[in-house]
Amino acid sequence: MERIASFFTAEPRDRDELLELLRDAERRNLLDPDALNMIEGVMQVSEMQVRDIMIPRSQVVALERDAPVEALFDTIVESGHSRFPVIGDNLDEIVGILLAKDMLRYCREGDQAFDIREVLRPAIFIPESKRLNVLLKEFRASRNHMAMVVDEYGGLAGLVTIEDVLEQIVGEIADEHDIEEGADIVEHGNQLFSVKAITPIEEFNDYFGSDFSDEEFDTIGGLVMQRLGSVPKPGETVELDGLRFKVLRADSRRIQQLQVQRIEADA
Repeated sequence: MERIASFFTAEPRDRDELLELLRDAERRNLLDPDALNMIEGVMQVSEMQVRDIMIPRSQVVALERDAPVEALFDTIVESGHSRFPVIGDNLDEIVGILLAKDMLRYCREGDQAFDIREVLRPAIFIPESKRLNVLLKEFRASRNHMAMVVDEYGGLAGLVTIEDVLEQIVGEIADEHDIEEGADIVEHGNQLFSVKAITPIEEFNDYFGSDFSDEEFDTIGGLVMQRLGSVPKPGETVELDGLRFKVLRADSRRIQQLQVQRIEADA
C-alpha cells in the first residue's frame, strides 16, 4: 500500500493522465490487469449513455398480452431470457414486465388458471440520454433489472438491463445460454446444437457431414445471413440442405450464435 500511495504523490491533471498512471501501475505489477480493466470500465460508464449499450428495438423479444399461453411459453423457452416486456396492441404500448419464474406455478394448473395481467410488474421507462452511472444507481435503489428506453417522441427505442451496464465494468457475463469458451459447436441432445456464427464452414461441414461451399463465405454465420438476405433478428429461421438454422443472438451488424437442428429429426 505504501508503494501504491507513493506512486500517486503527483496528482494527475485530467482523466487521461489518471489513466496513464493506472496503466503504468499495472505495468509495474502494482495493479492486477483485471483490476485495471474494471477501473477503466467504471470511468467509461460515467461518460456513456443508455443509447450506447441498449438492445435496439428491432432485437427486443416481447410477449403479447393477449397471446395464448402456449405462445408465451414457446417464446420464453426459445429465447432463454428471464424477463420480458409485455405489449398491448403494438411494440410502443408496453403494459408491464413479465418474469418467467412468475409463470412456473401455472404450469401444472392448466391454461385456464393463467391471466398474464395478474403477474405483470410495472415497466420502468428511461430516455436514451440517461448516463449509465445514474442508471446503475437507480437499478440498485429500485431493485429493477430492466428498463425500457424511449426516444424523444415517446416511442420504444430499445431496452437495457442491469447486466448490460455491469458488463461495461467487468466484461461479458456468460450465462447458461452462452456457448462455452473454445467450443464452436455444442450438442444438446435431440439433434439440437448450438453453433458459434464464426465457425468456419469447413469445420461445420466436417461436423455435420454437410457440403456448403466456402468460396463466397468463410463462416457459417455469413452463409446464413446471406440466405436470409439481411442481418436477421433473433428467432428467424432458414432451412438449408436438411438443416434448420435459427438465430439465437445477433446485433445490428452480424449473427453471433445459431441453433442448428436436423430436419429429419422432426419426422
